[in-house]
Order: sequence, then C-alpha cells, then structure tokens
Amino acid sequence: MMKLTCNDTLYTYDAYHLLKAFYPDEEIEQQVDEEQESQIRIESDCDSCFCVTLAGEKTELLQMDRGEKKHLAVRSLYEKLCRATKKSLPWGSLTGVRPTKMLMQKLEEGVPDDRILDWITKEHFVSGEKAKLGLDIAKREKRLLSRLDYENGYSLYIGIPFCPTTCSYCSFTSYPISQYLEKTDAYLEALCKELSYIAAVSREKKLNTIYLGGGTPTSLRADQLDRLFTHLEKQFSYEHLLELTVEAGRPDSITREKLKVLKRHGIGRISVNPQTMQQKTLDLVGRRHTVEDVITTFRVARELGFDNINMDLIAGLPGETPEDMEDTLTKVQELGPDSLTVHALAIKRASRLRQEQRSGEGFTGHTASAGDLTAMIDAAYRCAGEMGLVPYYLYRQKNMAGNFENVGYAEVDKAGIYNILIMEEKQSIVAAGAGASTKIVLPKAVEMPGSKKHKMTNLIRIENVKQVDEYIARIDEMIERKGEWLWH
Repeated sequence: MMKLTCNDTLYTYDAYHLLKAFYPDEEIEQQVDEEQESQIRIESDCDSCFCVTLAGEKTELLQMDRGEKKHLAVRSLYEKLCRATKKSLPWGSLTGVRPTKMLMQKLEEGVPDDRILDWITKEHFVSGEKAKLGLDIAKREKRLLSRLDYENGYSLYIGIPFCPTTCSYCSFTSYPISQYLEKTDAYLEALCKELSYIAAVSREKKLNTIYLGGGTPTSLRADQLDRLFTHLEKQFSYEHLLELTVEAGRPDSITREKLKVLKRHGIGRISVNPQTMQQKTLDLVGRRHTVEDVITTFRVARELGFDNINMDLIAGLPGETPEDMEDTLTKVQELGPDSLTVHALAIKRASRLRQEQRSGEGFTGHTASAGDLTAMIDAAYRCAGEMGLVPYYLYRQKNMAGNFENVGYAEVDKAGIYNILIMEEKQSIVAAGAGASTKIVLPKAVEMPGSKKHKMTNLIRIENVKQVDEYIARIDEMIERKGEWLWH
C-alpha cells in the first residue's frame, strides 16, 4: 500500500497516474491536505517517504499560473521516481492519453521538427524513440485531417452496446446479446429516433465520417443492420462523406449474410478483431471463437470485396509471451490486413480481469514484464512495416501496461480518419446510442457547464445514459440534452 497526499487537487490526477506507472501492482490511497507544505508527499508500507516541494526549487512560485506549477511538480516527481526505482518510462512524465495532440499543436505553430523533439524529450523526458514516433504520426494526422471542414463539418458515432460475451479485460459499455434479444428492436427504435433528430438539426452541416462501434455492432441480426443503415441513408446526406466504418469486431458475431448487408450499404471499412491468435488466450479471456474462425471470417470478407479491413491485437494479454506475439503476428501477416491496431493491455478498474487480480480468484496466467512488452511492441512495429503499413494514429490509456501506447498502422490510403478525430478533438463528433459520448468543438471558449471555478472550455461533452433500458425509456431526454448545445 502507498499513500499519496497532495496539497491541491491540481496535482492529484497526474501524481496518481505517474505513481501507478512506476508501481503498477501497488494499491494507492489518495487524499488532499491543504495544510501540507509539500505539493506532493508519498509514503509506503516499508516506511520510505519522499516529497515534492516547489518552494525550494522555484522562488517565483507565486507568479506562476496553475499550469506551470503542475508541470514543475510533475517533472520533479518523475525525476524522484526514476531515482527511487532506477528506471525510466518510454513516455516520460506524460500522463495524458493524447501525446500527438501536443505535438500537433507545435506543428500548427510552425515549430521546426528538431525543436519539437528537443522540447518533448527535455521538458517531458519522453524517450527519443517515442518522441520521433509521435512526431511522425502527428505529421501524418495533420495531412489526413487537412481534408476535413472543421467549422462546418462533423462526424457521427453510433453505439451498439451488445457483444456475444464480455471479454475479461473489457470495461466498455456492452451487454451480452443473449440477455437482450427481446430488447434489441426497441433499442433500434430509440436509436433511430435519436439519429433522426441529429439529422434534422444538422442539415446545414457536412457529414464527414460515420463510425458504428460498440460493443460489437454485428451482434445485431442481418435484418436489423439493414434497417439501421437504410434509416441512415434516408436521414443523412452522404455527399461529403469520406469514410463509413463498421467495427464488426468479434468473428463469432460475423456471418456471410451480415457482411453482404454491410457491402450492399457501401460500408468501406470494417474490423475483424482477433486480439490474439493464441487459442489458449482466447479461451482464458472469454472470447468464444477459435483462431480458425478469425481466418475464415477474414477470407469471407475479402471474397465479398472488402478491401479495407482492420485487425486489432493486444500486447500483454494474461499468460502470453513474446513468442506467442510473434506467432500471432505471423498468422496475421499471412492474412494481410489493410490496417493493424496494436494495443498495450490496459487493465481498467471496471474490468473482470482487474477484479480477478485483486481477489486472486479466477485469475490465471502471468502479466507481461516491461521487457516482454517492449519485445511485443517492437515485433508488431517490424511486422507492420513488412506488410507495408505505417503508423498513423496513437493514443494512450490509464493503467496501460509498461506505460506504452496504442498505435494504428495502415496502408497510405487506408488510414481511419475517425480514429484520428476522436484523439485530436479537432471536429465535433455527435454520438448516438447507450453510453455514447458527444463532443462538440466550439469556435470560442465558454464557461464549462457545472463549473464552480468558472473554468473555460471549447469542448462540450454530452453523455448518454449507459443502461439499455434507461436509454430506451429516456430517449427524449437524451435528445433534449443534445438540443441545448448542438450547433448553437
């Protein structure tokens, strides 16, 4: 057990996640003590203790704004943790999920590449390798996003919160389809009502991308998918549409009939996601399909003419070794997907895997060491290169194994634009469905809704309720929530 005490809530988020990155297996108790002299104080069960105190390091502390104070405290904490553990982190002191957003901002300011790399390595202790990766991706993102109209364009996310089963590492809003078969038609009715409203108030806007995610959208029946896409075609103009993606996902939910429906409605980009090609791991994490199912489904999609197929993999799944990852990559390379997204395992608090780790019940298999994860990530990078895929987007998650990152690789003309948008927050994304989160990008900053400290923001989030029954019953309320901000 470790105890983290900060004298201001300004430091709590970054301090906690930095501490967790260095000590991933430790339980951390947090508190705020405004009377504490040090900005950050850390104590452990073994009687070790150290503090971060800015007053002794920066005499002009009183003249600093809160952002500068936080940056200085986080830098100092990182250096102390490096000395205490005798290790460093690949992304240094960065705790946010969007490092490419920081790099993109520097590019837009016209800062030369060498100065950007110097800044992020010295100010944030990011390794040279990760700094270059991040900058290369930010430059590709900038080129891809130049095709979009930020002011008059928008993207649409549609959430289908059902899955064949819930994977042990998953914390997304999803429910076993077997328990909701009698409610899927009612869910679609509510969803279509919300989509009709979005279409009606967005007539003067340009729809650039549509992303159908979840959950697993192909948990729905073929006729239900047909109904949904027919409704979209009737309600929305596709005149300015650059991308239409369906995260088909689980092979055990995909059938030839469903793929034919997607093809008939002009879906250009789909995912067939194995996560691993090791049967022992699929069984362990609760994915009720076989490696052969992945191969068969992928080949059927190719046979039907899909020429932009993504595959997702997770590095660091329980019990897996670098050799397992190499074998998985060999099998994926034989299929030849058009894009490959490689995730470093992030064990979220709400996931079954995290609960099993805490209780010790049901959990089997070791978690990968930092060295093993490095080998897995490096192998994926090499394999993607051999397939002619280049990294085009990157993001990080809380509690991510080894403090690594998720990277999307793609052929030059097959990159997923929506994936970049969700990270860079350059364009409004209107989201429909249970658990869906709308992000409205405003041209000018306004006071953050509900803020007691009069904080300003140009990004408004509008959350839909997560429970399917609640979403159906309260659909008019979900629409009303959007009405307050949508295009006002």
